[in-house]
This record gives sequence, structure tokens and C-alpha cells, in this order.
Amino acid sequence: MAVHAFVDESRRNDTYYLGAALVDPGVLVPLRSLLRGLLLPGQRELHFQRETPQRRRLVLSRLVDSGVRVDVYRANCRKSEEWARRTCLERLVNDLLDLRAARLVLDSRTGRDHHDVRTIRDVLGRRPSESGLSYEHFDSTGDPLLWLADLAVWSHGAGGDWGRRVLPLIGSVVRLDWP
Repeated sequence: MAVHAFVDESRRNDTYYLGAALVDPGVLVPLRSLLRGLLLPGQRELHFQRETPQRRRLVLSRLVDSGVRVDVYRANCRKSEEWARRTCLERLVNDLLDLRAARLVLDSRTGRDHHDVRTIRDVLGRRPSESGLSYEHFDSTGDPLLWLADLAVWSHGAGGDWGRRVLPLIGSVVRLDWP
């Protein structure tokens, strides 16, 4: 079964993080249920920057046992954030093609999604015989699985105790412009 990837971003100073939660099709529904069950009354999404430290600890502890894997791609964004995103996204799409992933869902960045589409099409065009990957942008409230990438890259980028707590969810960290 081909995995589905759910992607979100985070930025810490001059470091841009792109997280890709890799989810097997057989656990899409139960994982969405688990995530929706973590919402507070009236809450529409989990966004780690807006959660209290107590809530962050609770959410991370619940997800550690889920078997979720989030790969992190990081690049320096001093040149530009769009350059860093493109660099990370190119590598991610190539990695997804190597995995024979079925679907890529990206958190929508209103007014800037066309940059992602151009990047994805460029990569797919270089590997046409392997381009069975479908892709789309959703608002973060549209699919709870996008929250996985958000919480992972936020925690990883924060480092310290948050980095330690999220470590069981992190699959690989790909540094794209560091020696």
C-alpha cells in the first residue's frame, strides 16, 4: 500500500522546516479520529504555536503511540522563504516518488499555492514514468492529518524538551544546505 503524505511548515529564525507526515492508507481513518478527539470544544484545528504547553505535552504523548512518522526537511531561509520551501519540497517530492507514495496533501498558503504546484510539476516532469503521485492543497481545518506535520516541525524546531518529546515521531531529518 502506498503512503499518503501530509505536509506543513514552520520557521525558526533563519531555518525553514517542512514536515511530511507519512501515513499508511489503513490508518487514515483511525488517525483522523484520534486527532479530532484531541480538539477542545469549539476548536477547529490543532496548531501547536497556539496551544498551551500542557496541551502540547498531552497531544504529543497521545501521538507517540500512534506509530506516525514525520520526515523533516530543513533549509536556511536567509535568501528567501520561498527558495527554502522550493528546495525542501523538491527533495520531498523526489523522496515520495522513491517511496511510490500515492498522495501528497499540503497545507494551503493562501495566494502562494501556485509556487508549490510549479515545483511539484517540475519534479514530476523530470520523472514522468514515476509520476503517479496525486497532490492537492487543503486548508488546515480540512484534514486533521495536516496537524501531524505542524506539531512535529514546531516541536522539532523548538528543540529542548519539545524536540525530545517529538523525537519518537521523527523519521528522518534532511538538512538541505548544511555541510
